[in-house]
Amino acid sequence: MFDTLSRGFRNARLKLQGKTELSEESVGEALRDVRVSLLEADVSLDVAKDFLERVKQRALGTVVTLKSKSAPFQVTPADHFIKACYDEMEALMGPADASLDLEGKPALIMMVGLQGSGKTTTAGKLARRLVAQGKKPMLVAADIYRPAAIDQLTTLGRKLNVPVFSIKGMNPVQLCATAVTQARNVGRDVVIFDTAGRLAIDETLMAELEQIKEKTQPKNILFVCDAMAGQDAVRTAAEFDRRLAFTGFVLTKLDGDARGGAALSIKAVTGKPVKFLGMGEGLDKLEDFRPSGLASRILGFGDVVGLMSDFEKVIDKDKAEKDAEKMLQGNFSYDDFAGQLKMIKSMGSLKDVMGKLPFMDEVMSQVPEEALDDYELVKVEAMIQSMTNQERRNPDVLDDGRFKRIARGSGRSLQEVKDLHDRFKMTRAMMKEVGSMTGLLGGGGFNAKALQQRMAQYAQQSGMAMPGMPQAPKAIAMSAAERDLRRKKAKEAKKARKKQRR
Repeated sequence: MFDTLSRGFRNARLKLQGKTELSEESVGEALRDVRVSLLEADVSLDVAKDFLERVKQRALGTVVTLKSKSAPFQVTPADHFIKACYDEMEALMGPADASLDLEGKPALIMMVGLQGSGKTTTAGKLARRLVAQGKKPMLVAADIYRPAAIDQLTTLGRKLNVPVFSIKGMNPVQLCATAVTQARNVGRDVVIFDTAGRLAIDETLMAELEQIKEKTQPKNILFVCDAMAGQDAVRTAAEFDRRLAFTGFVLTKLDGDARGGAALSIKAVTGKPVKFLGMGEGLDKLEDFRPSGLASRILGFGDVVGLMSDFEKVIDKDKAEKDAEKMLQGNFSYDDFAGQLKMIKSMGSLKDVMGKLPFMDEVMSQVPEEALDDYELVKVEAMIQSMTNQERRNPDVLDDGRFKRIARGSGRSLQEVKDLHDRFKMTRAMMKEVGSMTGLLGGGGFNAKALQQRMAQYAQQSGMAMPGMPQAPKAIAMSAAERDLRRKKAKEAKKARKKQRR
């Protein structure tokens, strides 16, 4: 996600490294890389120009204090430039506003957008979110034109145990009005209209949506926007806003787009907030839009707050502490390892999880693409599942004979099984050493405070430039030709794997 945008800011930061001051010439040179990446990522030209001008003024118009009196940090001109980019990007996309007006009886939410943007799936995700908040939503299948649209919504409603209102042959305007009365009668407190879309804006579609709005008076009209649509998404959003005056956006399919320029343009063009992000097909993959987190990710500093939020959704705190204690005692088994893999998979794609870690933007650009392929986790799971209960609980019993059986059972090579076991043993030994040397197991149990202190020490030793804006470590030296060759080999390997699976 946002690979194109991130590349421009990364190149700008590298060009400013070693500079002792921010001159108009050096800032202009850095902004050229940013300008190219913004336009390649489908950011609106006017929005890009305004953003670059504001960054330039902020970068050149402020006196930079290079040394902190309260901490042993030193801020470089490159850090100051990136901080200017961060502040302007957050202002461009923000402020954060994931609120919905749910005061009505029932409260009404109208989903609008073009066909294929993800309205029906987003309606299901929103219903799941409302159920978790203690609400009693009802879905309305108001898209009577798209084949199987009603069936799709009915299937989602069945998964969520949420009722779906539909009357065959009734026009969408009357259907939505009747659904509101029905919801009031059966005690549902939120109604979500899944309206029809088209492949492009047409008068019939817009007139129907305007009639639904006039008839039902929804307080929430959410425009569902496909992030991969680029400039088309911005133009379409402007027209829908002109006709319907919607209250906010939902950006979908961000996990499948390396550009994501619509996220930067759409707020500036319409003035309406982005409320939610759709990051996958699962019904739980709907995130609050946080401009600070997205700006941080685009600039390569990860999104620790977002990552912790993902962890909290899938993790049991008491179990996590017990697992941490076992790891630091060196008692980690393959059963524990399999549990950790399952948790990571439930948080989203491996690339997305890694992208939320600080400093990972420069590392990931040099990691072979197949190393971040979710299929790698599937292969590891297959090898672990091919072990006996005894082998998973006590990995030390594994030997060459058992490795051969596991390889046959999992469909992997003998060397892959041995490599997995070698990495497992190294990790277990390293964690045991960390636990014994750092005091993380002080007092007979897991010492969370000691862990926090260790992390703080690491942050200082890593050269964090300023609170919230750490300076990433220098990238491993590698020429552009070497990177291109490695990426080419990775793509070829990925194609070969897909062909083998078919």
